[in-house]
Amino acid sequence: MTGPLSPCCLLLLLLLLLSALSLTLTRGYLTVSIDPLPHVVIGDTVTLKCNFQTDGNLREIVWFRVTEGGTAKQKIFTYDAMYNTSYSHLEDNKKREDLVYRSTVRLPEVQMEDDGLYECHVGIYDRSSRDKVILASGSIILTVIVPPKSISVVAANSPAPFSRYEAQNFSLVCIVTGAKPAPVVYFKRDGELIDVVPPTLASSSAGHQNKKPGKSRGRSRAGLLSSQIHISRDLDDTKLQKSLSTPEREIKPARLGQDGPEPGRREGSEPGQEPGSESTTETIPETVVSREFPRWVQSSDPLYYFQHTQQADGDGTIEVRATLTWSLNPQLDNEALFSCEVNHPALSMPMQAEVTLAAPRGPKLNMTPDRARVGDTVQITVQGFQLGPSASEVFPEPMFTWTRVGGRLLDGSETHNGRELILDRVPAELNGSMFRCTAQNPLGSTDTHTRLIVFENPRLKKEKGHFVAIDSAASQRSLSLTSALLHLLLVFLLSFTFELT
Repeated sequence: MTGPLSPCCLLLLLLLLLSALSLTLTRGYLTVSIDPLPHVVIGDTVTLKCNFQTDGNLREIVWFRVTEGGTAKQKIFTYDAMYNTSYSHLEDNKKREDLVYRSTVRLPEVQMEDDGLYECHVGIYDRSSRDKVILASGSIILTVIVPPKSISVVAANSPAPFSRYEAQNFSLVCIVTGAKPAPVVYFKRDGELIDVVPPTLASSSAGHQNKKPGKSRGRSRAGLLSSQIHISRDLDDTKLQKSLSTPEREIKPARLGQDGPEPGRREGSEPGQEPGSESTTETIPETVVSREFPRWVQSSDPLYYFQHTQQADGDGTIEVRATLTWSLNPQLDNEALFSCEVNHPALSMPMQAEVTLAAPRGPKLNMTPDRARVGDTVQITVQGFQLGPSASEVFPEPMFTWTRVGGRLLDGSETHNGRELILDRVPAELNGSMFRCTAQNPLGSTDTHTRLIVFENPRLKKEKGHFVAIDSAASQRSLSLTSALLHLLLVFLLSFTFELT
């Protein structure tokens, strides 16, 4: 058992406590924090703010940009209190604030390479010793976002043929490029958001459908919802049943030679037009393939399946492809407006691209030259179509097939694919030939015809006459030469006979 401490020990202990307290009071404190930042759109100007509190004397402030995954640091700003100088390692150093309790760094027109981690390091002098420096730091991640550069809607597997005997799956692909981060993509039909089947439910629904093929594709399957398509364009139940059973008169296919132009006048010529000024090509009434379909046509509310893929590009942005697939109903989907819309934090309003599904109708053909002569190269081109009130182009891209009615093409083939047909050095035998152009896409098919009128070529006729004249002159010269030789031979024989006698 120890006794009470002596006065000397108590005095020594008190001196030690006072010394420790003095050291604590003389040692400075330092806290550093950086103001949070929202996402910054590429091209904007951002200001980094570093706040610090201390009761000591400031030594320096240093800003770093952390690069190479955190393994390297790039010094971008320095403030040295000893020399009361500041130096910027950035290009723009016009607005730099040297404050005791705040340091700001301005980054003008940030780019993709400015994305990353930034650190603010602050140093103060220790009160106990001028040679000691207390350091503290704060960090913040600058996230640079990029709005989409482009958006487009294309048809998968285009061009594709039309089938009136089998239901076809049709897919629209929305392609969004140049965005960071990946945008949100969705589809609309006639301005209404489409309820789509997620990919996971679509795969399970497909497996369930394979196991039970006899089940109908109704809304009750797997609890899936499909979009309610508003049947516009005056297509009610009565007309729908009628179109599924009996073709209407107004779309009955026309036959060549019927309902044509008036006798004695070609179609397209005005009454009283001079015969010599009429067109050299004859416009034939369009043969429209009836777009009446068997009973495989589904209901007006099909299931829409949705797939979404992402792919990183080399510049740090992301390309997104969203695919919308459903069972095409040409009667209801013709002239339907589909739009792909994109939401992105860098956009103030959605970005969109629109397409209107349209079947080809009434191809407009152009023949060059307008007066084809024997030996000319004739080019027949599809210049456009007769479009509906809501369509600006035929979408998806149609297929074009050329045939010659009642014979083969000039090169001996039965068909030719492409928007144009070229007849090289047409002979006179093609005069009056009828050429058919068939245009089709998954929504429908249509035919149109044009007749080739071949005129005589005066140049060829002149050259032919020139060759005939040359042949005649050569024949006359040959006959004269023969006569002269016979005459000489006769003289020789007579002189020889006279000498013998």
